[in-house]
Amino acid sequence: MKNLSLILNVVLFVAVLVLFFLHFSSHTQTKESDSIVVTRSLQANIAYINSDTLLKNYEFSKVASDQLENKKDELQAEYENRARGLQNEIVNFQRNAQNMTIAQARAVEEDLNKKQQNLLRYQETLTQTLILEEAKISNELYDKVANYLRDYGLANNYQFVLTYQKGSGVLYANDSLNITDEIISGLNNAYQLEGQHVDSVDAQ
Repeated sequence: MKNLSLILNVVLFVAVLVLFFLHFSSHTQTKESDSIVVTRSLQANIAYINSDTLLKNYEFSKVASDQLENKKDELQAEYENRARGLQNEIVNFQRNAQNMTIAQARAVEEDLNKKQQNLLRYQETLTQTLILEEAKISNELYDKVANYLRDYGLANNYQFVLTYQKGSGVLYANDSLNITDEIISGLNNAYQLEGQHVDSVDAQ
């Protein structure tokens, strides 16, 4: 789910920009002393999230990852089934070609070539299907995390919520600023409520 991790990083970056804009658009500072207060306020209202940990423990992310993997296995099985069928036809042709006339052999070869081309097109279709499915999941993840971070940041007066993970530009982050567990808990509670709402609607 590398692409999902990338999407999550984009989400967090966008959330930072939104919170930054909302904060400064509603607090116009005209004095140097006020600027100092803003700086201190920013220092006191910065938090970070470990995106790897979030993706690993966010229930929606885990369910979506499993669904995508199952879809991949399903499509792979369909492709392999068609490929085996074509391979069997090729083997049968090679075995019986000596008993065919030239015209018959050419006709079978043309038919097999068409089937090979169709199989290649089918493979491309399956690949595109997986790409679209992953894009759909990534968009859902984006919306869920972005919306929650927006509400959470405003409710808790955070000006910045940064993302921290191995290999990122942040080399050190104080554990006291880590709100990953709290965000995961909130996201999972929201996801659970969504599931209960869907079950309630289906039961009606």
